[in-house]
Amino acid sequence: FLMQTSEMLRKICMRNLVRKYCRGLTAERKVQLQQKVVTSAVFSGKKEGYLESLSQPFLDTRLRESDLNPKVLQLIRGENIKYVTPVIKYDRNGFKARERLLVLTQSSAYVVEMAKIKQKIEYSTLKGISTSNLSDGIVVIHVPEDNKQKGDVILQCEHIFETVTKLCILANKQSLVKVVKGSLRFRVGSGKEGTMVFTVGPEPQVFKDKTGQLTVV
Repeated sequence: FLMQTSEMLRKICMRNLVRKYCRGLTAERKVQLQQKVVTSAVFSGKKEGYLESLSQPFLDTRLRESDLNPKVLQLIRGENIKYVTPVIKYDRNGFKARERLLVLTQSSAYVVEMAKIKQKIEYSTLKGISTSNLSDGIVVIHVPEDNKQKGDVILQCEHIFETVTKLCILANKQSLVKVVKGSLRFRVGSGKEGTMVFTVGPEPQVFKDKTGQLTVV
């Protein structure tokens, strides 16, 4: 009987401590924890660098709305901008690296070049999000094969865990995130596919190899 009473008191005490902790959370801290839970579900035990990312709080955005070109703001007017970050975009054919911005709104993801919108992906049409299990910052956004899209989007992000978490939360597509090993296929356009190979080397680099594949070291 004493053991049962002790266990009941321990559970009551724990519930009270948890309730006190939760009530003491600021709105900002609560959002951080909610995002980190999603990050854990997607990356824990799957991608290198995840454990090191735990202590790094996510920022609301890496660039402010005022940092965007007024023409871009005019083109996406009416949409609530949630997150903006600089990225490197790799062309689907020659794999040339280009500086871009990734703009996430409440309903769509935009790849932006200065005053131009290069590609718009509505979350409702998003087919998947892929990253590797290594410590690179590559993310591939898979899009449907239709006339509106040029092909899948290959991006390199400095804050990969933060960016992918923001994207899958806004798109409500957490279940579509895949952490792959070795290689992945992506759609180039017009029914064609390309291959990306992930490997380990002495220094990070991304290049087109002799076979025409995009190699990420």
